[in-house]
Amino acid sequence: MVAKTERSDFDFGISRILAVAAISFSLAGCGSFIPLDAPDAVATQTNAALITEPSAPLAYALMPVNPAILQATNAFTDSAGMVFSRLPGGNYRDVTIGIGDIVTVTVYEAQAGGLFIPREAGVRPGNFVDIPRQQVDQSGNINIPYAGSIKVAGLTPRAVSNIIRERLKDRAIDPQAVVSVAEQRGNQISVLGEVNSPLRFPVDPGGIRLMGAIARAGGPKYPSYESTITIKREGRTYSETMSSVVHNPNEDALLAPGDVVFLTRIPRVYMVFGSTPSPGSIGGTNNRRFSFENDNMSLAEAIAKAGGLDGARADSKSIYVYRFEPKPLLERIGIAVSQFPTKSVPAVYKFDMSKPDGWFQADTFRMRDHDVISVAESPSIEFIKLMNPLNAATTNADNISSVVVNSK
Repeated sequence: MVAKTERSDFDFGISRILAVAAISFSLAGCGSFIPLDAPDAVATQTNAALITEPSAPLAYALMPVNPAILQATNAFTDSAGMVFSRLPGGNYRDVTIGIGDIVTVTVYEAQAGGLFIPREAGVRPGNFVDIPRQQVDQSGNINIPYAGSIKVAGLTPRAVSNIIRERLKDRAIDPQAVVSVAEQRGNQISVLGEVNSPLRFPVDPGGIRLMGAIARAGGPKYPSYESTITIKREGRTYSETMSSVVHNPNEDALLAPGDVVFLTRIPRVYMVFGSTPSPGSIGGTNNRRFSFENDNMSLAEAIAKAGGLDGARADSKSIYVYRFEPKPLLERIGIAVSQFPTKSVPAVYKFDMSKPDGWFQADTFRMRDHDVISVAESPSIEFIKLMNPLNAATTNADNISSVVVNSK
């Protein structure tokens, strides 16, 4: 009887040791036994040759959204990126002669017996002579008999006509000249990139606007909210989304000779973190990076695409949107920006979606490219997270004890 009692006490002691070991194993995580796909924080710190001092926290502006803030930020979103209306040289109207163009010149005289018209009547009809077609050379010149070499590149046909008349007026009888461009090879516009039919074409005499040029190239391959237009002019480039051009007629710039228009597909995206459904659980999307689906996507649409709020974890009073805002915008709202040393201020917009007006605000708030949405967790979640490992450890200990007792 004594031996049996001693064995029972021994088994109980063993079960207690195993239970404690199970708890320790669960809490410690046994990092040394679990394979890692990258160095952990301890290894990174230990092997560093130099560790710099941590920087001060980044200063940012936290703004609970109200009607004034909502109106100001949406107005800036709508006006952002408008650069084409300020392009230099956008008032181009007349077609000028360019290097490589094929030019025709016709010279008229008032009567026969002059420089170009024979004196004998009836020898030839009319009182004019056609100069053979010429291509403007690399120096921008053409040659006219008795007028010499004339620099025509960059001039209008009318201006060249006046130069020819001035040079011939002392030799011909009341001369007049008509100059025209038979083939434009220098003053052309190129439309390339994500268009259906890339092409290069001469400028119309009355000029052509940006959207008309894109239409000539067959239109864009992708929706306007995914297309960015870049104009190269005089060695500089200017970019803007196609949506801005579509919604703002002033951005439909008048193109100039030599312009290159390039369309690129650059989908606008936003990121969603925090208490939303796990990646992969909504429509098979295995990430937290989402693309826009229209020109003006609202915060409510963005959250809906990410699966909405996680009802078991989310704090609906604390929905945040992170972005950089220019100082003039924050000054318009009434925020002192002198403490921020940079031109753009880190700004955080806070939405309270536990109330109906928060939902209306979220449905009105305009998203921008690379906005970051963060859905805060409910305060009770931290306690639940703390208790989960303890509950797991207790369960493991109970299971081990049961196995020991049952094995007797």
